[in-house]
Amino acid sequence: MKRTVTCGALRKADAGKKVTLNGWVHRKREHGGISFINLRDRYGVTQVVVDDGAPAELASLTAELRNEYCLAIEGTVRARPDSMINPEMDTGEIEVAAEKIVILSRAEVLPFQIDGESGAKEELRLKYRYLDLRTASMQRKIKLRSDVAFAVREYLTAGGFYEIETPTFIRSTPEGARDYLVPSRLYAGQFYALPQSPQLYKQILMVAGFDKYFQIARCYRDEDARGDRQPEFTQIDIEMSFVGREDILSMVEGLMGHIFKKTLNTSLPAQFKRYSYDEAMELFGTDKPDLRFDMKMQDFSPYVAGGEFQAFKDALAAGEADKAAAAAKGITISGGGVKALVVPGKGDYSRKQIEELEAQAKIYKAKGMAWMKVGAGILEGGVSKFFASQAADIIKGLGAKQGDLILIVADSKRRIANTALGAVRSKLGRDLGLCDPAKFEFAWIVDFPLFEFNEDENRWEAAHHMFSYPQGKYHATLEQDPGAVKGDLYDLVLNGFELASGSIRIHDPDLQKKIFKIVGFDPAEAESKFGFLTEAFKYGAPPHGGIAPGLDRLVMLMAGETSIREVIAFPKNSFAQSPLDDSPNTVSQEQLNELHLSIVQPKAGTPADLHRSEGSPSV
Repeated sequence: MKRTVTCGALRKADAGKKVTLNGWVHRKREHGGISFINLRDRYGVTQVVVDDGAPAELASLTAELRNEYCLAIEGTVRARPDSMINPEMDTGEIEVAAEKIVILSRAEVLPFQIDGESGAKEELRLKYRYLDLRTASMQRKIKLRSDVAFAVREYLTAGGFYEIETPTFIRSTPEGARDYLVPSRLYAGQFYALPQSPQLYKQILMVAGFDKYFQIARCYRDEDARGDRQPEFTQIDIEMSFVGREDILSMVEGLMGHIFKKTLNTSLPAQFKRYSYDEAMELFGTDKPDLRFDMKMQDFSPYVAGGEFQAFKDALAAGEADKAAAAAKGITISGGGVKALVVPGKGDYSRKQIEELEAQAKIYKAKGMAWMKVGAGILEGGVSKFFASQAADIIKGLGAKQGDLILIVADSKRRIANTALGAVRSKLGRDLGLCDPAKFEFAWIVDFPLFEFNEDENRWEAAHHMFSYPQGKYHATLEQDPGAVKGDLYDLVLNGFELASGSIRIHDPDLQKKIFKIVGFDPAEAESKFGFLTEAFKYGAPPHGGIAPGLDRLVMLMAGETSIREVIAFPKNSFAQSPLDDSPNTVSQEQLNELHLSIVQPKAGTPADLHRSEGSPSV
C-alpha cells in the first residue's frame, strides 16, 4: 500500500489508472449511501469515493474513519461528471473510486480543527504545532520559507559566493544583547556563548581570502521577545572584500529581485528608493518607514514665530538653548522641532479619534499633539485660532486641501517631535487600511550617525557596532566631533520593518583603536574580547563590508504576516518558552555537577521569578 502518486498530482488524463494514495482524512461526508473522503498530503487533496455498492468490509471500515486518520487507499481514477467538477481543487476534475482502505494510524479527538481556519489561540497552536503545521496556511508558509532559502543559495552561488559555516560555540563578546551561555564540562567556570551573529568570523574569512561569503546562519540573542523577534533566529549572512557601499547595495537589490520573482512571481524595481537617516527621520519619524502610503511629515516651524501659540515657541526656544549648551561641550545636536502631518480627507475625525492619535504620540514622549481642520480657505478647530492670520500660507505651504486634518507635535528635542509624530503616521497607515500586505515597498536608509551620546552615562556609544567604518571625510575630525560623524552604514527597509543591516567594516587596526577609544572601550578589555580579530587584521586585511537580511522577517512579510512565529516551524512563544516540549526545563543534579554549576533560586517577585515557569530555577 505504498503510494504510487501524491494527493495533488492526478488529473483528467489519469482516468482509468489504478493508484495508491497515502495521506490524512481532511474531510469526510456521507450522501445518499455514498461516502466521500477528501484525502490530504502536502501536495494537495484528492476526493476518494466509496460507492454505495462497496463490499461490506470496506463500507464498515469507511464508517469508522474520522478527520486526521492516516490512510492508504487503493482505487481507480475516474473523471467526475461535468456538473460535479470542483474548480477550486487542482484535482477537481477527477475522483478515486476506493477498492481497498488501510488505516495506517488513528487520530484522537483534535484540540482544534485543521480543515479551514481553526481560530485556535496561539499557545494551543504552539503546543500542538505538529497539527498546526498540517494546515494549508502553515504548509504554504513553510514551503515559501524553503523556496526563499533555495533562491538565496541559487543567486549567491551563481554570483561566486561560497557558503561557509562558522562556529556555534564561540567566546562571549559584547554585541548589544545578552549572550546565551553554554557551560563547559571540561573547563570548570568557563563558558561558550552562542553567536548573536557570525560578525567576527565572517570578517576573519575576508582576511583569509574568501572574498565572497554567505551563510544562512542561526543566531541567538537573550532579549525580550516580540512579534518580529525570537531568542533564536535566522539571517542571510553576507560579506564581501574589495567593495564599497554601492557594490553591496546593488548585490542585495539583485538578490531580492531574484527571490521575489522566483517565489512569488513578483517583479521588483532594479534599484530601491534611498533616504539618508536624517531624511527618513524628518519625513517619516523613523529609520524604518512604511512607504506603502505617502503622508510625509513637514516642518511647521516657519509658521511658529508669526503665530500666537506659546507652547510651540517655547519648544523651539528650549531646543536652541539645549543646542547651544551641547555645542559648548563639543556635542552636536539638532535642537527643537515642530512637525506637521496632513491627513487627507480626515477633517471629519472626532475629538475621541484625535485623542487616540495623541495617546500614540505620548507613548513616544510627546507632551501633547495639536490639531486643526482645513475648511474652505480657512483653518478650523483645535489651535487654529492662534494661526488665523497665516491660514492661507499654512494651507498652501503644507499642500493641504479642504476636508484634511493637520496634526502637529512640538518638542525641545527634534528627535522626539519626529518619532512621536512618526508613530502617529504609522498608526494612521494601519487604521486607514493603507498597509496592503500584497504590496512590497523597499528602501535603503543610509548615512547613519556612527556614534550616539549616552546622556545617562555621559559617553559616546557605537550606534550599530564598533567595527563600522566612518565615512572618509570625517577621519580628520573623528575624535574632535564624534556627533557629526556619519558611518558607512546602511539598512534595508521593507513595509515598515528593518529587513537587513550592514556596513563597510574597519580593516585598519589603528582606526579600530580610535573607535575603541571614543566609545570608552578599555584597550585591555578590547584585547580580551576582540584580540583574535585585531590580531588577524595585522596580516593584510582587505577592505570589506557586508549585510545580513533577516530570513524570518523576510518570509513573514512575503507571506503577509505580522509575526515571525507564523513562518518558523517550531518557534518560542512571547515568553521565550516552547509549549511543544516545555522548554526551558530543569535538569538533573548529576548534569549540574558535571558542569560545575549550582542553582540559586530568585527571590519571589523579581523579574527572573515572574518570567519563568513554575519550578524552573535560575542558574
